[in-house]
Amino acid sequence: MRAKVLANDLVSIDLGVPDFDPRSLPFDVPAQNASYTLSAGGERIEIGAVSIGNPHAVLRVESVENAPVERIGRALQSNVHFPRQVNVGFMQVLDRAHIRLRVFERGVGETMACGTGACAAAVVGHHLGLLGSDVDVHVTGGVLGVHWGGPGQSVWLTGPAQRSFEGRVEI
Repeated sequence: MRAKVLANDLVSIDLGVPDFDPRSLPFDVPAQNASYTLSAGGERIEIGAVSIGNPHAVLRVESVENAPVERIGRALQSNVHFPRQVNVGFMQVLDRAHIRLRVFERGVGETMACGTGACAAAVVGHHLGLLGSDVDVHVTGGVLGVHWGGPGQSVWLTGPAQRSFEGRVEI
């Protein structure tokens, strides 16, 4: 894994090249598209789908505060089109460089922050022409930076790093 230590206790990590091929998630649809319409939680919703090493469905919402994260997240997570489940991101676009995001992670529920979810939202938003290459992603736990130059390029995640453990092991 490639990483860069930056000033102010920030670290950037290369999360690889995003994969929009539905088979990579896996996502059972007839063909690859920029967006897909599915039924979930009693609603027809439009999503973008991408693998950032794990599967993500991203839907645009007017307001993350009012987004039906639990209901739609749970319904989409276990949707028949996602045989191995999916992480679900609820993205509110503020402008081309800023979004707000809530993520319902598969097997966990809503989380305060999700690095791959932040990358998935920024990549899907860029792929749809809504966002630029550099995006600040505002999640409950803080702000993450995402850089993606476009197809064939790695996505970089930047955020704060803290030492959580230090120790020695004798073998």
